[in-house]
Amino acid sequence: MAKFPYLKSAGDAGFKDSYVVKAHEIVKPWDGESKVGGIGLMGAPLSKPSISLSGASQSPSVIRQMFSSLSTYAIEEEKDLENERITDFGDVEMHLTNIPESHNRIYETFTHVMKEQPEMVPVILGGDHSISYPSIKAFAENKERVGIIQFDAHHDLRNREDGGTGNGTPFRALIEEGVIRGDQLIQIGIRNFSNSRPYHEYGKEQGVTVFTMKDVREQGMTELLQKSITQLKSKVDVIYISLDMDVLDQAFAPGCPAIGPGGMTSDDLLEGIRMLAKEPMVQGMDIVEIDPTVDFRNMTTKLAAYVILTFMVNRG
Repeated sequence: MAKFPYLKSAGDAGFKDSYVVKAHEIVKPWDGESKVGGIGLMGAPLSKPSISLSGASQSPSVIRQMFSSLSTYAIEEEKDLENERITDFGDVEMHLTNIPESHNRIYETFTHVMKEQPEMVPVILGGDHSISYPSIKAFAENKERVGIIQFDAHHDLRNREDGGTGNGTPFRALIEEGVIRGDQLIQIGIRNFSNSRPYHEYGKEQGVTVFTMKDVREQGMTELLQKSITQLKSKVDVIYISLDMDVLDQAFAPGCPAIGPGGMTSDDLLEGIRMLAKEPMVQGMDIVEIDPTVDFRNMTTKLAAYVILTFMVNRG
């Protein structure tokens, strides 16, 4: 019986296009030996410390899956990433119940990896925002002075006395432990009805620079980041981006546990990522606070993968 050429078996992958390279094809697992000079993915799948119910622990694996829905070609830059590589170091195994132990595992693992891979640009996939505390602490181990540009709707400067180290406390923890000073932290996108006065006052007392969504609207992303980079250059040696996806308006990021109105557009954010990618001082990033279990059509996780590719294609 002749084979029907247009019938595929249930096990076939589907339509193939030899002219299209999907982004997941450039994501390769670390071989255990090679030195990495480009982007290194590391997952921190923790969401137990979240103030609100969150499935953000599932986010690293879903973001990885979203690379398969994007190509490697950036038409605006007329640049193809098909010959580039993203090295995937995998996920840190979390403790089943012990949150401090999970944070410690993130810190110890990332400290070791970053020490062994000094030329790598780490991109950490959270998890909730509590993972930024051990991640940035590890990042700072082998750096002189670290500045942080935080995209977020919230200050995340809550005190730790009332509930321990959670997703509302990472930057206060870093300041209190001397990993950074307040004037080494710049927050962009803080918005109305998402914060309380005491934490805003604490930020001001510590010298934290806060740009609200009003500032974003009135001054524009490029101007704010130019100010931010100029300000940090006199104080730090490297810059780390901490991207809480709830900085985006709920229309653009429906998969965030703390969605709300009045936030950034995806264009705002991508403009910022393009600009920061071109700055040599920017040497690391985390992406946090996506809950794939409530994400409509993977809109938020796909945007996270898009952010990584945008960052990658705009680096020198």
